[in-house]
Amino acid sequence: MASNRIGRINDEIQRELSVLLRGLKDPRVQGLISVTAVETTQDLRYAKVFVSALDKTKTQDMLKGLKSASGFLRREIGSKLQLRYTPELLFVEDHAIETGTRMNALLHSLQIPEDHDED
Repeated sequence: MASNRIGRINDEIQRELSVLLRGLKDPRVQGLISVTAVETTQDLRYAKVFVSALDKTKTQDMLKGLKSASGFLRREIGSKLQLRYTPELLFVEDHAIETGTRMNALLHSLQIPEDHDED
């Protein structure tokens, strides 16, 4: 039952962060940025936020900008969600989209002969 609660909290944090990131005025955090997942610890002290950006060349600057804005984002999430503890936000680059694209390309590059069933 507690894991279901953590899942709902993760979804709420992800939804709120997606809205809040659009309003940040830091030039390092501009462009198309997606919050792909949030993993909160059981004690709600830390939340690992997985982010993905369309422009891969400025990813390190984006992560630095998000780290510097984490206090503001944490305060805003705390005011929106009624939790005893507002988790500390740790931003991590998400490589799942690139991995999925690479796996899809590998699967399409396979030369598998077609089966011809004889009935």
